[in-house]
Amino acid sequence: MTLPLEGIKVIDFTGVQAGPACTQLLAWFGASVLKVERPGVGDVTRNQLRDIPDLDALYFTMLNSNKKSLELDTKTVEGKEILEELIRGADVLVENFAPGALDRMGFTWEHIQAINPRIIFGSVKGFSEGSPYADLKVYENVAQCAGGAASTTGFWDGPPTISAAALGDSNTGMHLAIGILTALLDRTRTGRGQKVAVSMQDAVLNLCRVKLRDQERLEHVGYLEEYPQYPNGTFGDAVPRGGNAGGGGQPGWILKCQGWETDPNAYIYFTIQEQNWTRTCEAIGHPEWRDDPAYATAHARQPRIFEIFKEIEVWLADKTKFEAVDILRKFEVPCAPVLSMKEIAYDPALRASGSVVEVEQERRGKFLTVGCPIKFSRFTPKITGAPLLGQHTDEVLAELGYSAKRIAELHADKVV
Repeated sequence: MTLPLEGIKVIDFTGVQAGPACTQLLAWFGASVLKVERPGVGDVTRNQLRDIPDLDALYFTMLNSNKKSLELDTKTVEGKEILEELIRGADVLVENFAPGALDRMGFTWEHIQAINPRIIFGSVKGFSEGSPYADLKVYENVAQCAGGAASTTGFWDGPPTISAAALGDSNTGMHLAIGILTALLDRTRTGRGQKVAVSMQDAVLNLCRVKLRDQERLEHVGYLEEYPQYPNGTFGDAVPRGGNAGGGGQPGWILKCQGWETDPNAYIYFTIQEQNWTRTCEAIGHPEWRDDPAYATAHARQPRIFEIFKEIEVWLADKTKFEAVDILRKFEVPCAPVLSMKEIAYDPALRASGSVVEVEQERRGKFLTVGCPIKFSRFTPKITGAPLLGQHTDEVLAELGYSAKRIAELHADKVV
């Protein structure tokens, strides 16, 4: 099967998560992705959080499938020459070094563009150029705080909270992938490459747009009627933390199901949808609420919303989360079980759809990872193992025209 990006050559000059998440997507879609790594060291995630001694960590293998690996010391003259040769034949170069690091290596955007005017240069940084924080080194949780996510996550009587979802890292990588694909399309029209930059702060903010919406509403009217603080609480001058509230005008909450005392994930998310109130009342055994003025409208329900949720928990007390969802779905109540990562790992539907896949990894054997979250009607990306450090070094150098003797000399000199 021919994949859409076959023939596109990508230099993956990235590490950890944001950059590798971007280039892995491109690899899944058919691009030839070459991961350039420091000799003897490689991506730092090869060694982080290892579950098996002396094997590449799952952190690395889950973010670098379908790629090749080249060991290259870009601080040497020969290493720089090899990188320049790679740039001449590449379509895309992606980097997520600390601010200024690539420039200090001698590979500014201007120099890269001079080598190959058609190349797309993708860059991930913590903050955009011109930001007062542009020189900061940024990790996942730093980005969540700077992008507005942490301040609006958690409960009103607690501190700002970090999400376990990689809003700063993988999310930024996927934003960059969209930008790179757009630039490739533009190149077919103009024949010219360009720089595509995404900051982690901006990528987090893009996912927090509804909270920015709420900030504007708060400044206009002084309260947010769908938040738990309304009408009995108080609002300050910034969007508060709303716990597990729905946030979109449809009240929702995480509610206990049978077994919650011993199972930390025996919960469902339950949404009270305005247009489905009548059927919701029938589902939870309170048909009298349908026409009761104290419950019949969203405005009437909001002051007693937690009393309503408490009554729903009474109805849920003898039902598992799966039994509850099976009943509620018949009444078109928006809901879902709170799935643990173990349940996700062994979910037959997620495996059947390719959202969770088993991959064969050299030396490790099979391991579990995420599959492509985007489903296409004409092709299905095949997920393959991540490369061992330097696994393809000799192959890449040979393709560049280096003789076996010269390759051996480069190994001896620790250039590769």
